[in-house]
Amino acid sequence: MNFSRQLHQLKKKLPGEIFLQPATLAKYAGDKWFAVHQPDAVALPRSAQSVSKILRFASQHKIPVTPRGAGHGYVGGCVPMHGGIALSTERMGKILEINAKDFVAVVQPAVNTAEFQARVERQKLFYPPDPASRANNSLGGNIATNAGGPRCLKYGVTRDYVLGLEVVLTNGDIVKLGGRTHKNKTGFDLHRLFVGSEGLLGVITGATLKLIPLPPFRANLAVGFSSMSAAVRALQSIFAAGFLPCAAELADEFTLAAAAKRTKSKRLLGCKAHLIVELDGQENSVRPEIAAVEKIVRKQKPLFVERGFGAEQCEAVWQIRREFSYALRDTGLTKLNEDVVVPRGKLEALFKFAAQLQKKHGLQLACFGHAGDGNIHTNVMVDYTQPGAKARSKKCLDDLFSWVIASGGSITGEHGIGLAKKRWWPQAVSPESRELHRVVKAALDPHGILNPGKFV
Repeated sequence: MNFSRQLHQLKKKLPGEIFLQPATLAKYAGDKWFAVHQPDAVALPRSAQSVSKILRFASQHKIPVTPRGAGHGYVGGCVPMHGGIALSTERMGKILEINAKDFVAVVQPAVNTAEFQARVERQKLFYPPDPASRANNSLGGNIATNAGGPRCLKYGVTRDYVLGLEVVLTNGDIVKLGGRTHKNKTGFDLHRLFVGSEGLLGVITGATLKLIPLPPFRANLAVGFSSMSAAVRALQSIFAAGFLPCAAELADEFTLAAAAKRTKSKRLLGCKAHLIVELDGQENSVRPEIAAVEKIVRKQKPLFVERGFGAEQCEAVWQIRREFSYALRDTGLTKLNEDVVVPRGKLEALFKFAAQLQKKHGLQLACFGHAGDGNIHTNVMVDYTQPGAKARSKKCLDDLFSWVIASGGSITGEHGIGLAKKRWWPQAVSPESRELHRVVKAALDPHGILNPGKFV
């Protein structure tokens, strides 16, 4: 459908915020996934009031609107499949308040996650959610996908830190949900309805976030193993001994070989599995606790144990972990990054099943991620120049998701459904739940203009 006339009208109403140039349209046609579809216009509003005007106009004229944050997604969630307006909140990037007495921050959606964390930590405060790509993403995008990260093992995911939201509905109403208190049972938890909603229910224009005291000390262990089963046994033993690390990350042999090549880390060569365990808290408690954890780990006869004490040494360990995804891209293979989640007790079974998939489909799988909560990034590595590789990768993903669902797991833990996982949405969620999603969507977006073409 051609919206040219209406969009020129909107441009006159909001000069400097609506763009129709072909180069700009191309820039907002996709994300880090494989789908691309060009919008008819790009909206770069500077305020919630501008977002309100855009949505009210779009609703009146039935123009599709695809919201997106200031970073990038991995599942095609912000691809404007039906054209219309690609609405980015990237100009709304102010930290409005950091309140050390109330332990809250008030932010606009385009605030960079890593920069925000650095700001609050300078005030001895802590915002724990830490997606691996936090240097390249925004708080609004984190909220829209309910992003996690290594520290969610101990501290929880983004939803656990959202106290209140400012959201613009499709009719243009600006609603403020929740508040700034750490306890609130006044009505429904409506602000949480929009956490993880992937731009299908409204546009997030502000957030009030919970902060906690910054733990004054950190220590971690980076441990190499000769087998994945030994690494999993070590992690299970840590939990059994009563320890709850703030993070526990596992990586498999293929990932480690790629990382060794990229980082020049000789320790990773010949390593079949790698475990990072981090503790935080008061120094006089963390030091003996990490020593006790090391004793537990050493019972599995690791190849090496590397210790990190204090923020600088700990970050050096994590820097290698943050290179894993880039190292897999360095292989030249196309990386299909699936952020599946299994119950903690099925962790070793997932790695074994991934090995079976490799043999069955003749494809390499690379597994790494948040072992403490069962969220393992299972990457199907594909050489599309090989005959039949595309068909084999599709069958491999079908098998992977079927096994995850049958195991009581989830098809996505962090990235969302978007377009990439739309195919498995009916398999992952019951008919009754899908119908409830449709009812909520219809109530908040009666004309179906928000992010059309996705899973609801």
